[in-house]
Amino acid sequence: MLTQVRIVGAGLIGTSIALGLSAHGVKVQLFDIDPAAQALANDLAGAGEVHAPELVILALPTSGIAMVIESEIALNPHSTFMDVGSVKTEPIEQIKKSSLPLNRFVPTHPMAGREIGGARSARADLFATRTWVVTPTADCAPESLALVEELIQILGASVITLDADEHDRAVATISHLPQIAASLVAHSLSSTPPAWLELCGQGLRDTTRIAASDSKLWSEIIFSNRDEVSTVLKRLHRDLGTLIESIDDQNAIEGFIARGAQGQALIPGKHGGKSREYTYLPIVIDDKPGQLAAIFNECAAINVNVEDFSIEHSPGQLNALITLALSASDAMVLSDHLAGIGWNVHAILK
Repeated sequence: MLTQVRIVGAGLIGTSIALGLSAHGVKVQLFDIDPAAQALANDLAGAGEVHAPELVILALPTSGIAMVIESEIALNPHSTFMDVGSVKTEPIEQIKKSSLPLNRFVPTHPMAGREIGGARSARADLFATRTWVVTPTADCAPESLALVEELIQILGASVITLDADEHDRAVATISHLPQIAASLVAHSLSSTPPAWLELCGQGLRDTTRIAASDSKLWSEIIFSNRDEVSTVLKRLHRDLGTLIESIDDQNAIEGFIARGAQGQALIPGKHGGKSREYTYLPIVIDDKPGQLAAIFNECAAINVNVEDFSIEHSPGQLNALITLALSASDAMVLSDHLAGIGWNVHAILK
């Protein structure tokens, strides 16, 4: 049973793990080469001294493992070790060069994060309902793996087991490429006249949100996975070249956009599995406190589940448009209910 954990690295992931574990009664202690980060993380987590922890978590850049691993083994000679890096083949190679037996090392990657790093951005629920990839080597002891899976369960995530090579190929496409694409689009704004940026809508904000990520962290991630990232970038370069060559062909442009829509539809829904097709219910609300809460109270009263929502509100406008995403049946029920009690409900959108 997991009772004590030492976390090496007081950044977003390490501190979030500490917060989540502390909330479930697991004693934690964080160490970081930055004393200020270490002090903040330990204070946030209510951490204290741990002795003979069952688990040591390497929550630091992969390049930093070599600098701490031997001292951590000396401090915790009987502990299981795990890492939480975004690339999995490289940390395995680092551990092979150390004195830590491979049977006590479990490589992992929680598929969670925020564009703002550091202990100050940590959240105890960061991993709730998220996927946590585990890539054990053939030497990994069952008891080591069981400890790590217990930690993942405590934090509310779901375990997926992959081979390390397959993991690195997968994240190059579903994680590293989106970061690069967002950074490219955001970089193109550097020469944009400020007056043009005043025109931007939610699409630009959505597309560039992760461009605000930590550049030092991401340079290491991309460099560590450079072979796999290079493969997906070449594919992107080829597709972009095809679009440039066919930019005078409207049918070709339409096909390009349609293929993107087909790819987007493959992204799983919020609970996994096939992405759901929602029905959208627009409601015009007054710009005053309590309107949104009142709508959700009505949803709860008639047992309607809202999957997502968006709000559009222009400065100075006395009302706003809220659009709720629901199943088709729930949209009909809610539309009739809200209209019947006086809400300004508009036609349902598919």
